[in-house]
Amino acid sequence: MSKNTYFTGQPIFSQLLSLIPRSIIFQTAQQYQSDYYTKKFNTYSHLITMLFVVFKQCSSLREVEMGMSICHNKLKHLGISYVPARSTLAEANIRRNSEVFAAIHKQLYQRLRSFLPDSRTSKRNKKLFIIDSTTVSLFQQIMGTVGNKPINGKRKGGYKVHTLIKADEDVPQFIKIGKAASSDKTFLKDIKLAKGSIVTFDKGYATYKQYRRFTEEKVWIVTRAHENAIWTVEKQRKITDYHKKMGVISDTDVMMGHTTHKQGERVAGRIVVYYDKASNRSFTFYTNNKQFSPVTIAQIYQKRWQIEVLFKRIKQNYPLRYFLGDNPNAIRIQTWCVLIADLMVKVIKNGIKRKWSFTGIVSLIRQNLLEYIDISLYLKNPDKVIRKFREKKINSPPTLFSSTSKNAGLEIHF
Repeated sequence: MSKNTYFTGQPIFSQLLSLIPRSIIFQTAQQYQSDYYTKKFNTYSHLITMLFVVFKQCSSLREVEMGMSICHNKLKHLGISYVPARSTLAEANIRRNSEVFAAIHKQLYQRLRSFLPDSRTSKRNKKLFIIDSTTVSLFQQIMGTVGNKPINGKRKGGYKVHTLIKADEDVPQFIKIGKAASSDKTFLKDIKLAKGSIVTFDKGYATYKQYRRFTEEKVWIVTRAHENAIWTVEKQRKITDYHKKMGVISDTDVMMGHTTHKQGERVAGRIVVYYDKASNRSFTFYTNNKQFSPVTIAQIYQKRWQIEVLFKRIKQNYPLRYFLGDNPNAIRIQTWCVLIADLMVKVIKNGIKRKWSFTGIVSLIRQNLLEYIDISLYLKNPDKVIRKFREKKINSPPTLFSSTSKNAGLEIHF
């Protein structure tokens, strides 16, 4: 092994795992009683194995078993000495409750969230939350999906990940995994935010009852008005020349909901119609805030695109196409482990001053997961180590047919 300073006594995988205190895993396992009737493959070993699956992007149980068996001599650095058989991992994915991994993710987020915010973030973004959902398709009808039944009668499954993120952290803060056919509206009732927070989401979350709750809790919402939304105009606001120049068409105080609706199902707010020159489209926004300028409302909703970038990042860099089980529990476990891995990589990326793409860091980890390289030093100055090894002369070992070999000139008869 080279004695270069970029090499260390712990593989990259072990350095990543240092972000997860073992006490969190053991206490959570005890709380959920997830290690009862378990001899070797406990919750800790299960988590490490699934993180190996995520970082190496394994697509089958055999690939996991072979990959870990080849590097079994390095597993001691990870705190495990047992390579699970395919049947053992498959059974654990069925039997061990996925809520254990959800709880580990939640506690890890609380522990690492101080390393996530960007100091350059504006004050408004520090109070801004974004809600959306993404659907992951499955090859079998494991979880309920939407759409008409195909002609051949074989419908694919799918599940939906409802997500809440804080704009200045760019990682999921609150997650709920359900069937793809589940309604987005039901997710809002689980959201509890501090007074003065701002939350934006698309029109799929239209529910006046929750809008009213947010208003009473002084939580400001910005969303697009649904096509079927009904409101009563109460006051037309004056639009300045500056707002017209920025694309604002109208700004109106309204009462959302039909007049025949119950009092709890109607809510006061504003309707802002905005024209976007770039897309040549007009957008109708609803907000319960009376102080924001109409341009600010459009800019807040534009920030919603950040969560779409997050979904794209996770789907491109982690294995969410092939799952190691054909049951909902196994799918949830793999999804939670993907989110744990994403949180760890995000913390590493934020700790490096040098500009790195997220995909570049994930690729480096995947290719060198069990190599003895100090990842933080390498990420800070990769050009230096690459240049050093390029300048270093590499002497190839002598071969049977090498002119420098002691056996040069030896005749071989067949």
